Amino acid sequence: MHGEKRLLGPFLRKGYGVRGALAGLLAVAAVVVSGCADQPRSGERITVYAAASLQASFTELAGIFEARNPGIDVELSFAGSSDLAAQLIAGASADVFASANEANMQKVVDAGLVASDPVDFAANVLTIITAPGNPEGISSLADLTDPSLLVVTCAPQVPCGAAAQAAASQAGVTLSPLSEESSVAGVLAKVSSGQADAGLVYVTDARAVGDRVSAVAFPEAARAVNTYPVALLGLAGESPAARKFVELLTSQDGQRVMAEAGFRVP
Repeated sequence: MHGEKRLLGPFLRKGYGVRGALAGLLAVAAVVVSGCADQPRSGERITVYAAASLQASFTELAGIFEARNPGIDVELSFAGSSDLAAQLIAGASADVFASANEANMQKVVDAGLVASDPVDFAANVLTIITAPGNPEGISSLADLTDPSLLVVTCAPQVPCGAAAQAAASQAGVTLSPLSEESSVAGVLAKVSSGQADAGLVYVTDARAVGDRVSAVAFPEAARAVNTYPVALLGLAGESPAARKFVELLTSQDGQRVMAEAGFRVP
């Protein structure tokens, strides 16, 4: 009983009485428990599904997050947004989904898998990539219709492929790619290895690989901009660590990382 009186003492001295003192103590306890629940737990792991074009920027952000939250691991899984959406709908487990367009995010929303409203955090535009030095002298989207050129694009269901089709439509040209890849990584690989003469990827992807390719801007890209949304998934709404990762992404520091990678930011 003496222990209980010591705990209730501050409230009793203020004239609350035993019942009021108990209520005050319970209120304090609730605040403490709530505060603890809002903090990431050491040893926690969060899984982030992100579009392939986010690999460089999200790898940097994960490093920042882990440095600020010791004991919390961020597991990153990169692929084409359509593939990631299909995996999630088929039952794959993840805490955060960052898509390279709104259409694939909407598939996940329609499947009832999100725990928060999607938030737009970046945008991206296409560029033409060629072998270093642009040996074929490509200067426009129309040049990619030359039958002597080996051109690769993303598949139409992938955000970069949908953007390529939109840009081609704006330019009034029809592209006949050698292959349609499942992500920008496939396009980059074929052009940088010499298997293709040119391809269409995001500006950020061309920047990320440096001098392995040359980039050629074209005006129609400005009318085929992809917006990138992010959302918490499933029970991740109960995960302080997952929420904090999304907060970092949309914070001033996160937006700086995205801008430095070449993304447009809100």
